[in-house]
Amino acid sequence: MPDRTPTSAAATAKYIFVTGGVTSSLGKGIVSASLAKLLQARGFRVTIQKFDPYINIDPGTLNPYEHGECFVTDDGAETDLDLGHYERFLNTPTSQANNVTTGRIYNHVIRKEREGAYLGKTVQVVPHITDEIKRRMLLLGQGGEFDVVITEIGGCIGDIESLPFVEAVRQLRWELPPNDSLVIHLTLLPYLAAAGELKTKPTQHSVRDLREAGLQPDILVCRSEHPIPMEMRKKIALFCNVKINSVIESLDADSIYSVPLLMLKEQLDDRVIKKMKLSGGTPSPDLESWKDFLGRLKNPTEEVTIALVGKYVELPDAYKSINESFIHAGAYNECKVTVRSIQSEHINVDNVAQLLHGVDGVLVAPGFGERGFEGKVAAIKYVREKGIPFFGICLGMQCAVVEFARNVLQLPGASSTEMDAQTPHPVINMMEEQKAITQKGGTMRLGAYNCELRKGSKAAKAYGRNHISERHRHRYEFNNDYLGQFEEAGLLASGVNPDTGLVEVIELRDHPWFVAGQFHPELKSTVQNPHPLFVRFVRAAIQHHKNEI
Repeated sequence: MPDRTPTSAAATAKYIFVTGGVTSSLGKGIVSASLAKLLQARGFRVTIQKFDPYINIDPGTLNPYEHGECFVTDDGAETDLDLGHYERFLNTPTSQANNVTTGRIYNHVIRKEREGAYLGKTVQVVPHITDEIKRRMLLLGQGGEFDVVITEIGGCIGDIESLPFVEAVRQLRWELPPNDSLVIHLTLLPYLAAAGELKTKPTQHSVRDLREAGLQPDILVCRSEHPIPMEMRKKIALFCNVKINSVIESLDADSIYSVPLLMLKEQLDDRVIKKMKLSGGTPSPDLESWKDFLGRLKNPTEEVTIALVGKYVELPDAYKSINESFIHAGAYNECKVTVRSIQSEHINVDNVAQLLHGVDGVLVAPGFGERGFEGKVAAIKYVREKGIPFFGICLGMQCAVVEFARNVLQLPGASSTEMDAQTPHPVINMMEEQKAITQKGGTMRLGAYNCELRKGSKAAKAYGRNHISERHRHRYEFNNDYLGQFEEAGLLASGVNPDTGLVEVIELRDHPWFVAGQFHPELKSTVQNPHPLFVRFVRAAIQHHKNEI
């Protein structure tokens, strides 16, 4: 048998692979982000990447009900929502390289085959697909930018779709130098109420499946609703062939932001550092700012209710970044933000007052398509007339423009051409460069674009500066042919793209807080840097609440 030799793509970082078993939605992304946070707080340079087993090139064409929100990076990648967790925990941006799907892997290999790269060879899952997976897994660690790369493998062990990824990890563990890789397996200890005890058998079976695929976990993280007794930890260690101090308890937490502290208590970072012989970090993590955030989050002095008006509200993950942004901004303002989700399809001019009764602010969410559009317009008309703080995002901004055009400018039939291609007043119109595009995936206006804010505007005061950069994901824009009419009537274009002149931010001159952006500010809000528009919106809601008492 040949000697173990490093893979041809020389590694300059250490690699941690996070797998999951028993069931999905156990929280691999949160555990990965929490471990990364602990290592970062000890001085290590860390990044996280997600490998998804579905065949879509990216989640950009998936319905939010199918896969939750689509997270967008600065470089225009449409990615899994777990990348949002990575950014929110680490306060560092991710990129195209941080999310890879089966579809992207196969697309790359098939394209190479068509170009003649494998002439004379039969293209197979092993070695061609697994080699491409390994190349992507090592990519982020080769530039010297990171000390540790954490790779989350989507899906569950035993899934057919995940097999090539698991095989690639198995090969990498053989190719990489000793102590340069580690496998953490996240599993479930179900609690049977009738028996009054936790059960270890699903975990044992999950680890057995992992070992049959050629991987032995170094650390087990066990999700549980109840504390795991020491005797049970010993049993798990014995039957799963891991050290007892490598059986980590992961209890249900009151907030995902409490998980790093729970993992710290379980010494997960210590186990990783010792097993991988990581050197150069501090003896303990500096989490003072994190603890300060949690203190403000759990001990609010104010409370507001904000209505989230959207068409996908039945699934919380559809607006994950918005909900998390409210948590960040709420903690910053020492305020508990209660989000009341309202299905926009259910709103009309007759019931809008009833549905929005008692709210201190209204956020109209992004989305695509005609369903629920008129309900969003009705909600905006109500808050504009009643002086209730309003925040619109992407389609939410476009709805605000349509509402103002119809009810203030008195332009009958005004709409977006997305909703009504024959509208006599297309105040929202498709961008010229989008009109010839027929392919759906990855063709919108995506990623970070610059914006110049008008001096003295509400938006400029919120940011504390006039030049900003925000992330976009849309095809339709404000129609500048109508800009003069809007500004004359009091709806200002307070943010404009300096290169194209496209309107990025609108706000009402005579309103307590009526601001909307064509971009997605929620995608850049983190624990350490709550987004300024959310911070000011929550502050306006607090003031409105006080005025109403």
